[in-house]
Amino acid sequence: MNLTLFVWRQAGPNAIGKLEEYQAKDVSPDQSFLEMLDDVNEELIRTGKDPIAFDHDCREGICGMCSQVVNGRTHGGQDRTTVCQLHMRSFKDGDTIYIEPWRARAFPILRDLIVDRAALDAIQNAGGYTSCHTGGIPDGNALPIAKPVADYAMDAAECIGCGACVAGCPNSSAMLFTGNKVAQLAVLPQGAPEAKARVKAMTEALETEGFGNCTNHYECEASCPKGIDVKFIAKLNREYIKSLLP
Repeated sequence: MNLTLFVWRQAGPNAIGKLEEYQAKDVSPDQSFLEMLDDVNEELIRTGKDPIAFDHDCREGICGMCSQVVNGRTHGGQDRTTVCQLHMRSFKDGDTIYIEPWRARAFPILRDLIVDRAALDAIQNAGGYTSCHTGGIPDGNALPIAKPVADYAMDAAECIGCGACVAGCPNSSAMLFTGNKVAQLAVLPQGAPEAKARVKAMTEALETEGFGNCTNHYECEASCPKGIDVKFIAKLNREYIKSLLP
């Protein structure tokens, strides 16, 4: 396949960015989207031009780093698929593809398709953990947990922190991300002692980092490559209300 790419190029956080046109030639339908970009970069390097900067790590849909908007859809718009799992057989010969970074005030562009997602780390660091003594590992069966509770917590913990929920939301809200982190600990006995302090600290960080509010567009769930349910936003709201009670 031969494709025309319009890629967002921006030299740095304070530089003016723009879409630039490139040709991707002899693309195999079995390639992943990132492998196609690798080939484009090799050609750019051969001709003495700057390669396109983009994030990647595991290339297995686990790390959440390949944050790109492809043709206006986060991660390319396929159900439960990250950019690294998006294959070129999803496109046709002669297609034009637009590739941009996440667009959110809380995710400033560092260069080209790379954004700074440290705002999500700030939310996590505000309370997405349990305080405990270090030492020997306790027996896994020492504290029995009902399977429905364990399943609920694991569903919330499936979030990979890619930020697609933020990029897909018209308000750039991180409520789904925060709800995941609050919910997975709120239902477990290990997280109960710090539940009130946790949800207050994490929602305060949510506001401080410049994310928008949730107005129930449900685009976060549709954008999530792991299919995280918006029920965790409802859990976040319930936990926050409980934290205000004496």
